[in-house]
Amino acid sequence: MTASTTEIPGYIAGTWTIDSVHSDVDFVVRHLGVSKVRGRFAEVEGEIVTGADLADSKVTATIKADSIDTKNADRDAHVKGADFLDVEQFPTLKFVSTGVRAEDGEYFIDGELTLHGVTKPVTLTAEVGGFADGMAEGTKVFGISATTEIKRSDFGIGATIPAAVVSDKVKIELNIEAGLQA
Repeated sequence: MTASTTEIPGYIAGTWTIDSVHSDVDFVVRHLGVSKVRGRFAEVEGEIVTGADLADSKVTATIKADSIDTKNADRDAHVKGADFLDVEQFPTLKFVSTGVRAEDGEYFIDGELTLHGVTKPVTLTAEVGGFADGMAEGTKVFGISATTEIKRSDFGIGATIPAAVVSDKVKIELNIEAGLQA
């Protein structure tokens, strides 16, 4: 183990399956420049590999675009449509890590986000929640939170919607729990 992995209490190298029931993929955008609108994607799946060396760790995740929920059915229908996500043509969002690193006590996950048919590099700033025993005997769980910010215009989303109506910047917040594979 490297110094960065031994600094994480209870660190366990292994392959973990994202638990969609105990995980959240949320986002925040500004509306009309005065308020924040929050939403979430209810369906996420994927795998996290925590390497014996942190640099050997990997993440892959897929989110169903039509699982978006902004607490307003009309808005959800609009966001699922051609003006924004176009879920019929682009049914998933995908993240594949290209590197995991620790710098000055902080953790970063570099990767490629594919959204609306466009793939761009993103960096997640991560906070390790920890490693613990699961609810079932002999199981282990791992928790991690991460944030990033993207521009919807970089992914060709909402080109006809002015940034004064819906901000170009989209903050993404992830809270992930995963179970260790047997």
